[in-house]
Parts: sequence; structure tokens; C-alpha cells
Amino acid sequence: MPYVAVSAISHPGLLRERNEDSLVVGPWTLCATVTENPQTLIFPLGTPLVVAVADGLGGHPGGDLASALVVRRIASLGPALTGEVAVRDALNACNRAVYQAAGGDRGGELSAMGTTIAGVVVQPDSLMAFNVGDSRVFAASDDGLRQLSVDDSPPHPAGRTTSLVTQCLGGSPTYRAVHPHVAAGPLPPGERYLVCSDGLTDPLPEEALEEVLREHDDGRAAFELWKAAIEAGGPDNITVAVVRVGQE
Repeated sequence: MPYVAVSAISHPGLLRERNEDSLVVGPWTLCATVTENPQTLIFPLGTPLVVAVADGLGGHPGGDLASALVVRRIASLGPALTGEVAVRDALNACNRAVYQAAGGDRGGELSAMGTTIAGVVVQPDSLMAFNVGDSRVFAASDDGLRQLSVDDSPPHPAGRTTSLVTQCLGGSPTYRAVHPHVAAGPLPPGERYLVCSDGLTDPLPEEALEEVLREHDDGRAAFELWKAAIEAGGPDNITVAVVRVGQE
């Protein structure tokens, strides 16, 4: 029977006081907490399975609340994410929900709270990658690593971090519509997927990610990616999910 294995780890990094990242894997959520070791979950390949990372905006109030709100909503909608329109509708609903939770037009102490999101929806014969913001999705195969998400951020030098995103869920004192990036494609045999916050990709070049994924799978891959980001300075919250489709 085909299955989906998802291995994940989430950590505040070395310079942040708290973790504002949240994670959803199917019905399971990990909200703004810390895992010391990777967790691996196994699901049958069938009903749409969503795996996504939400990175609460630093420097804004309530980043942890925004990321938690979004992954919980995505978890509840996950089985219904059968196509690109459904994914876009879900992300637009999340954007509206974050804005309303921040006080809406009335504002308040949570005004402008927001989060990025990036993830995949795995189905028996296809995979959809989606994102709003600068969290990322990669596909890893024998041919190397390729990015499936589209960065909503200006380019910056390798090894430098940036807090600027051109769109996110919430993040503004007035309501702003978002234009989610969603792309569907086949599910090639042997291909794996990396879903992560920019706490992994800012300090590490893609070549480092590719090397780890070439040498390791599942929980060991997630751990080695986290370890590499920590050794590179761990400047931000680090959340990593490695997705693999297998056959028993």
C-alpha cells in the first residue's frame, strides 16, 4: 500500500526568544512550540494530505497567534483541498481570518499581525505546491533540488536574512487581498519534498540543502537540515518538513 511519510522539526533558532513558526501535517498541528527531535508521521496515500509551514511575522505583534490560526484552519480544510481553486480559496479565507482576528477595521494591539505559509497537498497521482510569502517548497530528485514555491520577497545576498515580504496572510492594519502561488503537477516516483521556513533557507545555500537530502531521508534528513542551520548561526526560527511517498 502506498503511503506518505512526513518528518518534521521546529525550533526557535539561536537568536530568537520564541518560536513563531507553526506546522500542519494532515490533521496534526504543531503551533509555536519546540521539538528537540524530528517527529515522523505516516499516512496512507489517498485523501488529500496537506503539509505546510506558517512563519509568523517577526517585528509584528502576534506572529505566533497568526501562524497557529492559519495551520489549524488549513488542517480542518485539508481533506477538501482537491484542486488549485480550493487551495486558493482556503488561503484567501485564512488571510481574511487573520485580519479579523487582529481586530479588523477596529484595529487593536494585534493589528497587522501576519504570517507566511508554504506547503504541499499530496494526492495519489498529483502534488500541489502553494505559498504566500517567503517560506519555501522544494522538490528533491536524482536530478537535484528545484524550488516549487515563488518567493514573495525582494532578492538579497546569500547568507543575509531579510524580514521584508511583499505579501503575506494578514500583516497589514487594513485588509489586503492576496494572490497565492499554486502549482499542480504529477507525483514522480522517488521524488521527495522539503517544506520550510526561511530560518532554514536564509543561512544555507541550496547546495547545502541538496547535499543533506542526497545523503539522508526522513527524520535524519530533517535533523541534519536543522543542525546545518544552527551551525550557520540559527538567526531565525527553523521549521522543516521532509515529505516522502513510499510503497510498503
